[in-house]
Amino acid sequence: MSAFSNKLLNWFQQHGRKDLPWQQQPTAYRVWISEIMLQQTQVKTVIPYYEKFMQSFPNVQTLAETSTDEVLHHWSGLGYYARARNLHKTAQLICEQYSGEFPRELDEMQALPGIGRSTAGAILSLAFKQRQTILDGNVKRVLTRYEAIEGWPGKVGVQKMLWKVAERHTPTDDIECYTQAIMDLGATLCTRSKPDCDTCPVRLECKANLTGRQKEFPYSKPKKVSPTKKKIFLILRNEKNEILLEKRPPTGIWGGLWSLPECEHEDDPEMVCQQRYGWNISEQEMLDIVRHTFSHFHLEITPLVAKVGVQKAVIMESEQTLWYNTDQVHHIGLAAPVAGLLKTLQE
Repeated sequence: MSAFSNKLLNWFQQHGRKDLPWQQQPTAYRVWISEIMLQQTQVKTVIPYYEKFMQSFPNVQTLAETSTDEVLHHWSGLGYYARARNLHKTAQLICEQYSGEFPRELDEMQALPGIGRSTAGAILSLAFKQRQTILDGNVKRVLTRYEAIEGWPGKVGVQKMLWKVAERHTPTDDIECYTQAIMDLGATLCTRSKPDCDTCPVRLECKANLTGRQKEFPYSKPKKVSPTKKKIFLILRNEKNEILLEKRPPTGIWGGLWSLPECEHEDDPEMVCQQRYGWNISEQEMLDIVRHTFSHFHLEITPLVAKVGVQKAVIMESEQTLWYNTDQVHHIGLAAPVAGLLKTLQE
């Protein structure tokens, strides 16, 4: 055991987090759900989602048997919806190919949809107590500071170096405690903007701390100017005051979620409705612009509320469209800004 891991384990016994929901009865299923939810998302945000998810889908079989819509409904608001779609696919594969039991080999675990090398390592170490190495965002931050590793961690060369460092410090014993400890250190003390170096258990050996360069590490991703896209979202009401929703394609932005019909700013909404649905629209009203930011671009949404005339029956027969009643509970996955608009209309 290295001095780093020894000090980290001693610190964890006194200060580590031991009461998180997924730490209670840490089965592979419970750990897996938490690890996927925690990707790109903070613990305090994940906890209520996790608890509700586990109530509805207490095991991999119940998750595999439910619909994608139901999974996305439980995921609405967490973002990065490919995680939810992959979660559903993986549950089905585990039931079909592994008789409902999670594989215990790293390469088999890593081959499942949505499970990368670090996530696979976390599941195997936390649930099965295997000696596996992890390298999530918190761990990268801790190790780049501890070893003063220069360069953006997303670069292949830096990534390889970090895996070697992570492997070197991973102990043979108490692996589940060490895995949680290094994640906890990054989440609670070695934070991105205000690291608490005075109480860090490895501060005396941390090269960034010794040279006063904590804020330099990890290096930031080279910045790119994010473009802004503009869309009109059509909020089409029928005579029952229901709103038309359309299901988005299974891949891409908001893949598989329900959203509002869209058109470009230069399009004529009346012409779009005529051509797309054969409807006339009336009583049009533009609402305030809604801005939504993705990882690689900004989206400016101009909501247009309008009433539609007589609808063709064919629209109700499609699995890709539905009439949404804001006064009823619908178990469907909604894109976050769409959910916000529907809530505003309901209020």
